[in-house]
Amino acid sequence: QVQLAESGGGLVQAGGSLRLSCAASGRTFSSYAMGWLRQAPGKEREFVAVISGRGQITNYADSGKGRFTISRDNAKNTVNLQMNSLKPEDTAVYYCAADLWYGRISTMASEYEFWGQGTQVTVSS
Repeated sequence: QVQLAESGGGLVQAGGSLRLSCAASGRTFSSYAMGWLRQAPGKEREFVAVISGRGQITNYADSGKGRFTISRDNAKNTVNLQMNSLKPEDTAVYYCAADLWYGRISTMASEYEFWGQGTQVTVSS
């Protein structure tokens, strides 16, 4: 079992920045990949970014490339998402999620086994 808790969401104007954090507990944190996904009203949950267990590999959705940066601190069992140049279309509930499948770096929401409760990000125009 893995327990996840996000923090750092809020209301920001377009062009602004937010940093989301996710604290994990329950398994050896460095042994699994961590992802950020989001869900906007009326839309399906979508992939945002993923980072491998030891942090060497990252992958981003096209929507966030060049604006979002995912990072992790395995000593503190945390994963972060730095979001810059935010746009109104980034408005969504953001979730951190854990993929315990060894070696997998997934962009598919269905492959993440454990999820946080989500944190709201609202970008005003």
